[in-house]
Amino acid sequence: MRLALEDRPREKALRHGFETLSMAELVAIIIGSGSPGEDVVELCQRILNDHENKLYKIARRGVKDLMKYKGIGEVKALQTLAAIEIARRYQQEKFTKDFQVRSSQDAYNYLYPRMCDLEHEEMWVLVLNRAKRVVDRFRVSIGGTSATVGDIKIILKQAIESLADSIILSHNHPSDTASPSPQDDLLTQKLQAGCKAIEIPLVDHIIVCRGGKYYSYCDQGKL
Repeated sequence: MRLALEDRPREKALRHGFETLSMAELVAIIIGSGSPGEDVVELCQRILNDHENKLYKIARRGVKDLMKYKGIGEVKALQTLAAIEIARRYQQEKFTKDFQVRSSQDAYNYLYPRMCDLEHEEMWVLVLNRAKRVVDRFRVSIGGTSATVGDIKIILKQAIESLADSIILSHNHPSDTASPSPQDDLLTQKLQAGCKAIEIPLVDHIIVCRGGKYYSYCDQGKL
């Protein structure tokens, strides 16, 4: 099936702008063509439907999984995933290293583009100066789908070496459950005590989830 010229995504974008295109039409521009019996927009809509219309779920599929769709070869799969990665990095550009963290929402907004698509847990630390601007960040650990481990000594050592005035601890929950675990609570308590000893305050511990959900130890009065 061939789309009418005026309905083809590229022509539509040229005439009316990208903002008029649906998500399926935008992805169709990247993929370029469909397969016999299914035009490219229908193919892209089917892929989106299979992933609840969420790009991050498509990103998690990987090249080989996307190639299971008829009409998607290695090149098209790579192009699709590359475009999603470009979008992710575009989001990160809003939050430069001197981004000012005035609240837990600011911290979440900074961390979200970096952690939202991860299938495993990672733990990161944001290093802040006196003006609460991010001057550095470092990854503490990479874990599995349900846990990661934070080494207090490594966190404190790197905080000192980065000349931190304060720090924010963060990790993600791929399950999108924002509630902290007993292990999260224990780590936070130990790190808070260590930070107090070296006079570098731990101002928050943020648990990052998708859909705008997060948990802030500071907001909950636990720091």
